Amino acid sequence: MGVSKRGLLLEAAIVWMFAGGMLLFKGSTLLAASSGFSWLNLVASIGFGLIFFVFVFSRISHSHIERIINLHQGIHRIYEFFSLRSYVMMLSMISLGIFLRKTSFFPLASLSLAYIAMGIPLLFSSLRFYHRWFYYLSAIDSSII
Repeated sequence: MGVSKRGLLLEAAIVWMFAGGMLLFKGSTLLAASSGFSWLNLVASIGFGLIFFVFVFSRISHSHIERIINLHQGIHRIYEFFSLRSYVMMLSMISLGIFLRKTSFFPLASLSLAYIAMGIPLLFSSLRFYHRWFYYLSAIDSSII
């Protein structure tokens, strides 16, 4: 099954939104279940997530968007919205999250704040993919003129 570049941008947006939403949901669920809830910690976690987006994830999402845009014309495989390196990174991060949660290496309150801090930049990055997907055709039209 093939997909266009615009379709790859939409796929990436959905995957990043799902991952960010899942981390925010899991983090808030773990935080509610833990006894270490603190508004100060929650605000700090949200702030860290925003800073992490600005300094790290904005570059990552930009490079993913540019990679998709610079693919050769035509139809692409459905999984090409990520590079091999990105799939390895995603698998590593998911494995680390599961490992930390199952081993109780960190208290649930701390782990939940880390999930929230990671979910925010993923969610904001998905918005960049949605934006680029929405304006994809007009960007191509203006580059032709």
